[in-house]
Amino acid sequence: MEVPGAGYVVLALLVALFGALAWRYVRRLVTVTRVLRRGVRAEGSCVRVETEPYQRSDARRHFFAFRTAEGARVEFEDLAGWSTTEGSTVTVTYDPRDPAGTATVAGRGSWSPVLQALALVAGCGMATAGFAMLLFFEITGGNR
Repeated sequence: MEVPGAGYVVLALLVALFGALAWRYVRRLVTVTRVLRRGVRAEGSCVRVETEPYQRSDARRHFFAFRTAEGARVEFEDLAGWSTTEGSTVTVTYDPRDPAGTATVAGRGSWSPVLQALALVAGCGMATAGFAMLLFFEITGGNR
C-alpha cells in the first residue's frame, strides 16, 4: 500500500533534522571560536569514556573535568580522538561566565575544536542542501 505524499514527509523530516543539527553545530562553532580567542585556559583530564552498550558501535563519548580559577569543578562532554583515554591530561579553554556551557578541549594531541565543529557544520549543511534539493525535485517533478 502506497501512502500519497509519504516521500514528501520523509524528505521534509530529513531536511528539518539535518538543518537543526547544522544550526546546533554553527552555534557551537561560534562559541568555540570565541572561547579560543578570549577564554581562560586550565588543565583538565578525561574522567571517563563511554561506549555504546553491547559494543554494537565504535562510537565513544569522552567526558572531561577541570577546575575553574575560583576552584569549582566542571565536567563536560567533548569530542576527542581515539588516543584519549581515561586519565589523559588535556588543556581546557572556557569562558568564566559559563564554564560548563563553553568548555572545550584545545591543545596538543587533539583535533582543533574549530575544525571539528566546521566539519560537522559542513557535513550537516551538505546533507540539508541535498535533501532539500531532492524534496524540491520531488515536488516539482523535476520540471522547470
